[in-house]
Amino acid sequence: MLTLNKLRTNKRKRTKRLGRGNSSGRGTYCGKGNKGQKARSGGRKGLKLFGLRQTFSKIHKAQGFTSLYPKLETINLSDLEKQYKDGDKVDLKGYKVLGDGELKKKLTIFATAFSKKAEEAIKKAGGQAKKCGTK
Repeated sequence: MLTLNKLRTNKRKRTKRLGRGNSSGRGTYCGKGNKGQKARSGGRKGLKLFGLRQTFSKIHKAQGFTSLYPKLETINLSDLEKQYKDGDKVDLKGYKVLGDGELKKKLTIFATAFSKKAEEAIKKAGGQAKKCGTK
């Protein structure tokens, strides 16, 4: 049964009563420090506009920034030559294949990106270079 002693009260946050004497703890300068633009009435209005760079510099570094286009991992043709056998299908999603080294094996490579030199070397060896998505 609902009675008056069981009703919960809404606790309200008290507003700071400024300028009510020094014994209140908020007298004299009323918590606004000494003179200046911020101490005046309406003084903070124009200070909200910061440049974008200044706003980012105030963000804590631990939050950081994550790009929508993450950097791709790289792999060279010499690494593919060592790891895979002739005629293998190689799945390298999230990788960019670079043309450092020689490729003599006929490989079918699925990667996110290829350098021009790498693509030419793969085709020259008789393989295929096919582009696929990042995920």
